[in-house]
Amino acid sequence: MAKSNVVDQVLEHYSSSIPQHVGIIMDGNGRWAQQKGMPRVYGHKKGVDAVRETVRFARKVGVKSLTLFAFSSENWKRPEDEVSGLMELFMLVLTREVNTLHKNNVRLKIVGDISAFSDKIQKKVISAHQMTEANTGLTLNVAANYGGRWDIANATKSIANDVQSGKLDANDIDETLLGKYMCLADQPELDLLVRTGGESRISNFLLWQLAYAELHFTSVYWPDFDELSFAQAVEAFAGTERRFGLTGEQIKQNEI
Repeated sequence: MAKSNVVDQVLEHYSSSIPQHVGIIMDGNGRWAQQKGMPRVYGHKKGVDAVRETVRFARKVGVKSLTLFAFSSENWKRPEDEVSGLMELFMLVLTREVNTLHKNNVRLKIVGDISAFSDKIQKKVISAHQMTEANTGLTLNVAANYGGRWDIANATKSIANDVQSGKLDANDIDETLLGKYMCLADQPELDLLVRTGGESRISNFLLWQLAYAELHFTSVYWPDFDELSFAQAVEAFAGTERRFGLTGEQIKQNEI
């Protein structure tokens, strides 16, 4: 796919196959910076530009929900200066970008255990949620201090509390009920997971939501991820027959 008029090409060829919910593991910031002789935090700062371009592309082609893995619950183990730089960057983005998102009708949702962040960041998160909660365009989920296992454990704890308080009967618990307690339960099922940076693993991201998602791995480092990179992921998604346990013949019969 040529880089010129990428959005137009996607809408022309794949408009009926646009994933409704895309998750992205934004990997490779640090390695991208180190290759240029710069500190790892520089890569994270340049990665913000890729986030802007990715959000623009998602809005233009009609993606309903975009979930970005910004900071995992395991990332606290990274060097102290990198974690500190990431927190400063998170604060800066929450301060500078929310107004632009709001003007473009984007709903921002931070998912994860935000209690581990500073009071200033927590207040910014609450303010961003309140400002954009009524917006009806793209929903941008930013996973911060998030882990897929945490998500499942947190949902299980909430169900246990509701059973204990009499709101639920234990016999009512099934996959559907558990799903309603997960992060992103109010949004479309995850269709496509993209991971940049050349690695081919899930890294504890959206474990529950990934059950039937298509996976797309690219060697492109996150700061270099652009509209063309996103379009290639959509192209790969469009070329996949999603059977959800059925046979190809059953899918064709259902389409008829």
